[in-house]
Amino acid sequence: MKKPGLDATDIRILSAVQSNGQISKSRLAEIVNLSPTPCWERLNRLKAAGYITGYRADIALNKLCDFTSVIVTVSLAHHRKADFDRFEAHIRTLDEIVDCIATGGGMDYVMKVISPNLATFQELLDKLFSAEVEVDRYMTYIAVRQVKTGHPNLTRLLAR
Repeated sequence: MKKPGLDATDIRILSAVQSNGQISKSRLAEIVNLSPTPCWERLNRLKAAGYITGYRADIALNKLCDFTSVIVTVSLAHHRKADFDRFEAHIRTLDEIVDCIATGGGMDYVMKVISPNLATFQELLDKLFSAEVEVDRYMTYIAVRQVKTGHPNLTRLLAR
């Protein structure tokens, strides 16, 4: 459900910025079919309200270096808030872990790890398990290729 205060133009602005990152004021206005000044004012309002949390570039890592991408599922030994907080605080300190999602169900977390090679990945696991975060069990999956990555279609998501 759409949050109060957002109209169709706001959604078009968010969609355009999500797809194109930091684009010029005139190009954004053209995409969303609005004149530049009101479009830029809306964009600034959306930023100030926290709807836009940042900008980034998608880097083609495979053009820079060889690397290993590993998906790791983790289940903690104990399920108290303090256990989750301790694990999550530790994960935030590890640069190799680029995504970590808390889940409900069989496993507590799903993580994506980018490492130069498997030996370095194993060192990361050793560091993780020696950090007193009480991992009960884990499973690793070597990612062989990226099939799809992207962002949700905001118009469709908010239409329901």
